[in-house]
Amino acid sequence: MKYQKRQIAIILLADGTIFYGKSVGNKQGTAFGEVCFNTGMTGYQEIFTDPSYFGQLMVTTNAHIGNYGTQKDEVESDSIKIAGLICKNFSYEYSRDVADSSLEDFLNTNNLFAISDVDTRALVSYIRDHGAMNAVITTDVDNLEQIKDQLAQFPSMNGLELASKVSTKEPYYFGNENATYKVSALDIGIKKNILRNIAKRDVYIKVFPYNATFEDLESFNPDGYFLSNGPGDPEPLVDAQNVAKEIIKRNLPLFGICLGHQVIALANGVSTYKMHNGHRGINHPVKNLKTGKGEITSQNHGFAVNREEAESHLDLEITHLHLNDNTVAGLAMKSKNCFSVQYHPEASPGPHDSSYLFDLFIENLKKN
Repeated sequence: MKYQKRQIAIILLADGTIFYGKSVGNKQGTAFGEVCFNTGMTGYQEIFTDPSYFGQLMVTTNAHIGNYGTQKDEVESDSIKIAGLICKNFSYEYSRDVADSSLEDFLNTNNLFAISDVDTRALVSYIRDHGAMNAVITTDVDNLEQIKDQLAQFPSMNGLELASKVSTKEPYYFGNENATYKVSALDIGIKKNILRNIAKRDVYIKVFPYNATFEDLESFNPDGYFLSNGPGDPEPLVDAQNVAKEIIKRNLPLFGICLGHQVIALANGVSTYKMHNGHRGINHPVKNLKTGKGEITSQNHGFAVNREEAESHLDLEITHLHLNDNTVAGLAMKSKNCFSVQYHPEASPGPHDSSYLFDLFIENLKKN
């Protein structure tokens, strides 16, 4: 162990429950957020930099975190997006040849507070039973009443708009400008690997801020449109919903992933709701109702589309279902060139069972 004497730390949940641990790197700190867990065995660097996790305290269920270090290309955005890290065993040393730094250095560079030596099995079990909730991780154990007061005033994820916190401030381009197709992407928390997957299919992309109008996106004269993943509650994203409505009204090719999927549902008058503890991991089973095939998928979301409303909608078809709880995992419009999925076909980390969805999007561009 690199550090023999480390700071005692706690996890205080909104309902008053306390779990104990120690700070990583003997640091003092406090971090607030919604506590959630990811069941992936690998890919911690991609998870920590995924904009969809903005504002969340991440519990990693894999017992060892940091053992393979970090690598500068294995990021999904320009910085860490989680609010804090909670793990069992934190590895200060790493052994992977291609790694360029330790996870400790990576966290320090991004000024992220982390705690380890936590009974993560007990914590995850508690979250599963009682649901995702706000929490705080802190070494300030002598001022617990003050910490409790601050936690009580921390905003709930339900109704919280976070896309503006992670979206690009200015439009930018991605891919080969001489590509055959052009796509306008609305960034409400986009992952880099989504852009890579679209661009490598002969597409030049212009990425727009979360509050861009349809006219802004249309000005690129694209062959199709994309609504990205992202954090927070989809309901407050009125601008994004209006963009989706305009694209749908004109029957232009539209593809949405995760938060984008929820925005498309809302644009069609179908509501969303906050889940008990969400889906976060790289082994979630989904059934494609069109082909009958199963897919193992990467997922990261705390909100879902109302299935009953989607089933009764005259112009919506449920294309995919999550096999663990039968929640809506995919939608398509019957009369429009529009489809979406609740999970992540770009994975990173995760399996590639669903990469065909990007090919389907390209086929839709060809029809336009």
